[in-house]
Amino acid sequence: MEAEQVKEIVVAAFPEAQVDVGRDGSHYSIRVVSESFAGMTPVKKQQSVYACLNEHIASGALHALHIQALTPAQWAAKQG
Repeated sequence: MEAEQVKEIVVAAFPEAQVDVGRDGSHYSIRVVSESFAGMTPVKKQQSVYACLNEHIASGALHALHIQALTPAQWAAKQG
């Protein structure tokens, strides 16, 4: 599965989000910055991203995911 396909799936689930997807071989790095994560625990944020990709994870098309799910304020704080 190509990184752009993964991005399209995540953007469909989080249309207002800033989504970046990187791929290194079979390893994917996904960053989703969305206000919809406000008030969620880190685990709940990751679960919500996994939920939209579950079908592709179950089929084996995706594995080795690193998900970074942040609110815009959290992302801004990381940027310094």
